[in-house]
Amino acid sequence: MEAAFQDGKEEVLQAWYMDDSEEDQRLPHHREPKEFVSLGKLKELGIVSWCLNPDDYENDGDLKNIREARGYSYMDICDVCPEKLPNYEAKLKSFFEEHLHTDEEIRYCLEGSGYFDVRDKSDRWIRIAVKKGGMIVLPAGIYHRFTLDTNNYIKAMRLFVGEPVWTPFNRPHDDLPARKAYLETFVQNEPGGPAVEAR
Repeated sequence: MEAAFQDGKEEVLQAWYMDDSEEDQRLPHHREPKEFVSLGKLKELGIVSWCLNPDDYENDGDLKNIREARGYSYMDICDVCPEKLPNYEAKLKSFFEEHLHTDEEIRYCLEGSGYFDVRDKSDRWIRIAVKKGGMIVLPAGIYHRFTLDTNNYIKAMRLFVGEPVWTPFNRPHDDLPARKAYLETFVQNEPGGPAVEAR
């Protein structure tokens, strides 16, 4: 299923290594010179993605196939913007705290855009820009965070296997089984792959 619905994906998903600037989190934060990250490299970190048709998501057979193949039985839609999200500033701040989940985080951008930041195998930040039509799955146990970009708006579909559990575990939580499983599957299985410890 991961190999399906890939046409146009580079137009709705792009990734790069972040700089160390403390400027506004909603800025792109490119390094100088810019250092882009391929979608193949993201897949090595356990991140899968698709390009779908957000203008007809209610009738989209491709989305239906993904949901059935991966067991995504729960779905809701949330708007993240100052006008529609209660306690907007506090929520955006909490989304940007580095954390992990014990289940996958699945987001499908129906309108707007935003950034998902993830740690690579050497603990460096990669910023993933997701635009309308991009669907991304972050594996359980990966340290990550989310922020809007300077457009200050995303309408996203949230998917989940079974009843949703949105609990974030802020770093460090390396003792959790989900974190250990992530490291074993995507980091430590490579020759010379570093174990990413708590900071």
